[in-house]
Amino acid sequence: MAKLAILGFGTVGSGVLQVLRQNQEVVRRRLGAPLEVKYICDIRDFSESEDAALFVKDFEQVLSDPEVELVVETIGGTNPAYNFVTRALESGRHVVTSNKELVATYGDVLLQKAKQHNVCFLFEASVGGGMPLITPMYQSMAANHLLAVQGIVNGTTNYMLTCMEKEGLDFDTALQQAQSLGYAETIDPSSDVDGIDAGRKIAILAAIAFGKHVYPQNVPTRGIRAVTPADIQAGQQMGRAVKLVAWAAKAAGGNLQCGVEPMLVSSSNLLAGVEDVFNAVAIQGDMLGEVLFYGKGAGKLPTASAVVADAMDALQHGPALHNNLFWLPAPPIEGQYQDTGRYNYYLRPTKPTNLQMVLQQPNAKPIPGVAAAMLEAYSAEELASTVAALAGQGVTTAITMKLLD
Repeated sequence: MAKLAILGFGTVGSGVLQVLRQNQEVVRRRLGAPLEVKYICDIRDFSESEDAALFVKDFEQVLSDPEVELVVETIGGTNPAYNFVTRALESGRHVVTSNKELVATYGDVLLQKAKQHNVCFLFEASVGGGMPLITPMYQSMAANHLLAVQGIVNGTTNYMLTCMEKEGLDFDTALQQAQSLGYAETIDPSSDVDGIDAGRKIAILAAIAFGKHVYPQNVPTRGIRAVTPADIQAGQQMGRAVKLVAWAAKAAGGNLQCGVEPMLVSSSNLLAGVEDVFNAVAIQGDMLGEVLFYGKGAGKLPTASAVVADAMDALQHGPALHNNLFWLPAPPIEGQYQDTGRYNYYLRPTKPTNLQMVLQQPNAKPIPGVAAAMLEAYSAEELASTVAALAGQGVTTAITMKLLD
């Protein structure tokens, strides 16, 4: 029998306990032994819980018990999670986590720590929730050089954009609806709507794909606050859908390019049809070509099932998993990664009456029936210069969006 401790008993932590109990026979059969929760470490009072005997408030009690082989971290954030995870690894215990902020910030350090102490540090649930993604990247695609990753990795904003498209809602109303359903934080939803969450996730995926740590603060990130029903309707007229896309790729010279930004995605692209809280990520390998992963990117039981699967992998296969799942430390870069490609961009001025001034810019074309222009074959640097030049003429830009075919 293998025994574990759960750190944090919120949505995911309670889901882990539920999955282990509800599917205990499946877990026992596939693992070859029962997997049991010995402790749940949480500073809150659970004395009235039917599982009160499992709860402890002091992490030292977990570390001092030699029966605990594995720690499940579902606290979230980096404090005290980083300290607890580091000490668990140093004590010779496997750690699995769903904590994207922890992995994006300290993944290189924790992977090195796991290798040094001959244990596993696994984090499938940190990106895509219950959708299998990280494990296929380092196992099923191990014979490939990974060339590019792009997709929809935030269910909250995808739900909001779906509501704006299907129901004609504006941003504020769509956000309120997402909050009422528990998809968005009620106090501060900025992590989702400003792209911060997606930035952490693409930093993790880029590190796995390209082998070096990527810091979220170096990822150019824009959210969906500036998207209006007019932009959604413009996209529909163009045969496109507005999606918040996280992406990473290697440029011709080998430099990393990545970002999070709203894009107008062609209806011929599978990402355009991804709706509600679902996620989808396309990965390009040099031998395999492009493969698409699709599924629920959040939710108690989907996410918990990925955590439990990681726990089973750690106990079955051990540190040999890190022959493939590993990336090198790297210092943060100055500024942000630069996008050197050329794209067509949608540009909508704040005042429709200023559209004619936008159309005077190089390679600017009108979009029939829409108070916006298409800027053809622009680099990100040229786009920024154009926006600045327009501002100098008194023309403010409401939003720009790359066109993704």
